[in-house]
Amino acid sequence: MLGTFNWILRAALKQAQPPLLSGFRSSQLSWRHMTQIRACAAGSATFQSLEDCLVLNYGGTPMRLNYLWLRDHCRSPSSYNSRTNQRDLDTGSIDLNIRPDNTTVQDGHLVLTWPGGHVSKYDLSWLAENSYEAKKQSTVQPRVLWNSDIYKNANAPSAKWDTFMSSDEEVKKFLQNYLLYGIAFVDDVPATVEATEAVTQRVSLIRETTYGRMWSFTSDFSRGDSAYSQLALDRHTDTSYFQEPCGIQVFHCLRHEGTGGRTLLVDGFYAAEKVRQQSPESFELLARVPIRHEYIESFDNHQNHMTGIGPVLNVYPWNNEMSLIRYNNYDRSVINTIPHDLVQRWYVAHRELTTELRRPENELWVKLTPGKVIFIDNWRVMHGRESFTGLRQLCGCYLTRDDVLSSARCFGLQA
Repeated sequence: MLGTFNWILRAALKQAQPPLLSGFRSSQLSWRHMTQIRACAAGSATFQSLEDCLVLNYGGTPMRLNYLWLRDHCRSPSSYNSRTNQRDLDTGSIDLNIRPDNTTVQDGHLVLTWPGGHVSKYDLSWLAENSYEAKKQSTVQPRVLWNSDIYKNANAPSAKWDTFMSSDEEVKKFLQNYLLYGIAFVDDVPATVEATEAVTQRVSLIRETTYGRMWSFTSDFSRGDSAYSQLALDRHTDTSYFQEPCGIQVFHCLRHEGTGGRTLLVDGFYAAEKVRQQSPESFELLARVPIRHEYIESFDNHQNHMTGIGPVLNVYPWNNEMSLIRYNNYDRSVINTIPHDLVQRWYVAHRELTTELRRPENELWVKLTPGKVIFIDNWRVMHGRESFTGLRQLCGCYLTRDDVLSSARCFGLQA
């Protein structure tokens, strides 16, 4: 499935990508009627100095490097603090029309001499890795998109409480599964709020919201939300009414004296990619049109009115990779951000996505029991539940997405 997804992305990018070498002839004539072209055997790099950019061919990939961008990304000690990984150069002071006086390639580096004598050296591999051309073809976060069978056949292991709390290697394996599948489990956790809090803090900071820091609830309707009931809940993402929806959802069922209550999990990215394959116009519409979600609560001592606005699907604009799905039919507000000629088309597109999300083969059902803690990527995987009877006590929290991804990167994982 991942290979198919990457092929689709590459195909889409190929269609959208303008010819990298277009415009060279006119540029050559307009800049003093000459173009500097040099070939350097060392590192198999060639470059062409055009009026508006340097075209560097390294490893078979042409890269268009803007001169102002090159000066801004100089890594010399006077321009960049390598100890703090921060820029010291004042970008606002760079001449917007800056051009290098001299350009060479030496010992695997691009060397530019700027007006005034400042010299910048760039490792060719660094330039190749950080060029737009490379980022357009690369994946931000590797993922395995799944339906029920794909996930079950993957046999992704759960972490164990004792090892998870004492071994960084176990945390790394856990985070790798979380990044790939959007869900991960820790088993044998003591059935207390305190232990649940401790296990979450191994990977991130807790994000406090209107629901508190750590929450523990039953079906007592103590808040103005259908989650505080025994009713079945359809698949959805949480906090769609936040401008930045919460990144990670954590659940731990502390006890259940009754029947039902299984947790439903659906990979929203898998369903969205199906829509992209079958109806690219609908995918594009869902990724472009902003929709309002709203949470209005006037319940006992709780007064809230929150609004979040954004498209159902979010993609990275440079490579069209999915980054977020915002799907919650309960909290979707009045649709008044779409012009009349798009309303019907939007509903059709939304129906196509809903149809994929509701296919039985895409549903993964999990029975949460005391000791099993689940971490859910709320930007990707939707959750729901079947109705239940009896007393069911759940605890959990939201985690800050940035800190989870930071923890993963510190382990050397791509995130």
